[in-house]
Amino acid sequence: MIVPSLQYAGRILKTADKRHLGKFMWNFGVKGVRSVNLFKKRMKEGIYFPPFIYISILNSCNLRCQGCWVDVDKPQVKIDLEDLNKIVNDAKSHGNSFFGILGGEPFMHPDLLDFLGEHQDCFFQVFTNGQMITEKKAKQLRQLGNATPLISIEGTEVVANERRGGKDVLNRTLRGLDHCLENKILTGVATSLCRTNIDDLLTEKWLRTLINRGVHYAWYHTYRPVGPQPNEDLALTPEQARRVREFVVNMRTKLPLGIIDAYYDGEGKALCPMSNGISHHIGPSGGIEPCPIIQFATENVRDGSIYESLTKSEFLKDFRETSAKHTRGCVVLERPDVVKALVEKHSATDTTIRKTAIAELEAMTPRNSQWLPTGDEIPEKHPVYRWAKRVWFNDFGAYDGMEQNR
Repeated sequence: MIVPSLQYAGRILKTADKRHLGKFMWNFGVKGVRSVNLFKKRMKEGIYFPPFIYISILNSCNLRCQGCWVDVDKPQVKIDLEDLNKIVNDAKSHGNSFFGILGGEPFMHPDLLDFLGEHQDCFFQVFTNGQMITEKKAKQLRQLGNATPLISIEGTEVVANERRGGKDVLNRTLRGLDHCLENKILTGVATSLCRTNIDDLLTEKWLRTLINRGVHYAWYHTYRPVGPQPNEDLALTPEQARRVREFVVNMRTKLPLGIIDAYYDGEGKALCPMSNGISHHIGPSGGIEPCPIIQFATENVRDGSIYESLTKSEFLKDFRETSAKHTRGCVVLERPDVVKALVEKHSATDTTIRKTAIAELEAMTPRNSQWLPTGDEIPEKHPVYRWAKRVWFNDFGAYDGMEQNR
């Protein structure tokens, strides 16, 4: 474990722009830890304001991925620069310093780089397919120094075209990836694992390919069959979900690569970042949603203070508590009926452009998620990951009621 960790640290120092790395360590590292500590302190007072806010800044995208829940084929809806600045400034005043930027494709937003430039005291993770990151944009990102592109790769050449609804998808994505790495930007690769790509991308060979290319971290999501055209045949089986967890835990101790997951604590128990309150989502229309795949809201960023909206929302409070009573996993996948009941109870607005989200919930077939309640959790083997999760990424007591009732 020590050798891969030292190799990883050396690789980061050698391949990342020092100014960019300094901003990451301060704005995400030091200030990010502080924001989680503030979150825990507020929790004791019954106040929930997430330390990590994810913002889908527009719905538009140049690809048409299988199972996408975003209205990428509809007229463009976006959060304008004024409202983006308002969201971040309000969150900053309450201790936040890290924000996830999603779409659609964020690089289609005309004000993205101006927005990043307005907040040099923050750090941003931009979820992107990478195809619009030209050499010029990569140089601008390096100059800004406060954003890490997380570039999605969904399979080898044939699978990538099939999964993402385009031609030459992988090569165009790799060009954007290389532009970032050549400019010494901290860069990650994300994969939404499904049945057609798990055998190709959940492998040590693939991760070593990323390392050799210069990638700094990887993030494995799991495919969620939601939205207007869910492809249930792509969803992982419970055995495959366990295989993902086991692989990630083992590779963390073996390879000089950061490997992120957002579904488990240090002891290997499943969790949901929405249910424990550590993260909520703002959609392209400004709706304040429980998470990106729950496209309903009772508040909007244009109504006033984001802090007031998040901390006083009965809808979000009820969602967190009810979800945590039913599952440690994804309530949308496991209990779409519970999601529908909550939406109707609070008369929440469908925040999609298509306005069919309720019908989509009604049509869903309940299935497994990351929670496999068999009692055979897979704890972290790497001591640093285990310690960090124990302190800053755990369920924060959200599931205490459920555990006591089991």
